[in-house]
Amino acid sequence: MSVNDILTSGAKPLVFSDYYATGKLDVDLAEKVIKGIVDGCQQSGCNLIGGETAEMPGFYAEGEYDLAGFAMGVVDKDKLIDGKNIVEGDILIGLPSSGIHSNGFSLVRRVLDKSGLSLTDQFPGNDGKTTTVGETLMTPTVIYVEQVLEIISKGGVKGLAHITGGGFTDNIPRVLPSRLGARIFTGSWEVPHVFKWLQQVGKVEDAEMMRTFNMGVGMVLVVSKDASDRIIEESNPAYRIGEVIQGNGVHYV
Repeated sequence: MSVNDILTSGAKPLVFSDYYATGKLDVDLAEKVIKGIVDGCQQSGCNLIGGETAEMPGFYAEGEYDLAGFAMGVVDKDKLIDGKNIVEGDILIGLPSSGIHSNGFSLVRRVLDKSGLSLTDQFPGNDGKTTTVGETLMTPTVIYVEQVLEIISKGGVKGLAHITGGGFTDNIPRVLPSRLGARIFTGSWEVPHVFKWLQQVGKVEDAEMMRTFNMGVGMVLVVSKDASDRIIEESNPAYRIGEVIQGNGVHYV
């Protein structure tokens, strides 16, 4: 998540530092967590430079731990992507997510409670995949660094939105200049089954889904119309999910 956020400025992640806190250190569990962090750093091409491991007896319940991280990157000043050159008619391209990623879990927990399923049950109707509920809900977040830096290097990218908490509704407007909004073509990409299940079981309105989850698109690129076809072709899979319009906010059609 941290390196994806850095990426939205066009920056290459350089270093990552972690914070791991628990009531009593479980060495085996901590080792698995650190291995996951190392894997993520390798995927994003950055270095794990250190961190903090804290034992806080009485503060955390048995088996609980708190995990946080910090990333730093670099971009040449003249290559900074800040959205200021975005204009009406620019194209929104979506890169697929792996699932829920790391946001919306307050709502996920409520829906899970309502469903009566446990994390070890097989996830229902999962497009023929035999995964448990826990595996489906906790599928690791896609790290977009290598893919997006390659796209940026070839030109045409004017803005980037990492679709985290707030979904399309809150994240896309952050990269747009004032008096510009976005039109999203719902149905222009394949929404993963996990989101359909959450909406059906939780009886969640469309607007709340779009404001809470990534809905199958974890990164949105705002690109010039001239570059859009090339970027979609070279980034397969990628989706033309919308366009920049006059106005404010995000409009779904």
